[in-house]
Amino acid sequence: MPTPRVILLLSGSVRAGSSNETVLRTAQDVAPTTVRTVLYDGLGDLPHFNPDDDTDPLPKPVSELRAAIAAADALLICSPEYAGTLPGSFKNLLDWTVGGTEIGDKPAAWLNAAAPGRGEGASATLRTVLGYTGAAIVDAACVRVALDRNTVGADGISTDPELRRQVAAALDTLLDAAGQAAS
Repeated sequence: MPTPRVILLLSGSVRAGSSNETVLRTAQDVAPTTVRTVLYDGLGDLPHFNPDDDTDPLPKPVSELRAAIAAADALLICSPEYAGTLPGSFKNLLDWTVGGTEIGDKPAAWLNAAAPGRGEGASATLRTVLGYTGAAIVDAACVRVALDRNTVGADGISTDPELRRQVAAALDTLLDAAGQAAS
């Protein structure tokens, strides 16, 4: 049996039960059974980025982040926008990846769950920073989704059929890119 593809899910929000976490939990729920999704939960544990600390031995939360990225076949991000860009905590996570090589050529995409007219600053910043890391951005898998909070169950997963279809399609596109990158 082939080894399942691993998709690392990165939420840009530290708030429990955020819309971004809900979208990623929904991605876990709709992912094919042949895929292993890993929801990274260490965003709040990362130290402030300091280039002086970006040397071996790395701070433990940073080495764990980089190991999770290295073990993944692709990255799927869902981040809020704050003050027209990424929240500082998520930008900090990305800053810790610039000095490593783990993201290089790795397929990456994002889901934008911001309200209409918002979120473009976060998407633009993601594109810029992921470009510095050498990620292979999969444009066709970068989509805006609408999350109706009334469809979210106690498990943090949306039951909205359209959201689930969009997330599943983005995952399929990202998985196709990961398959091409592996061959």
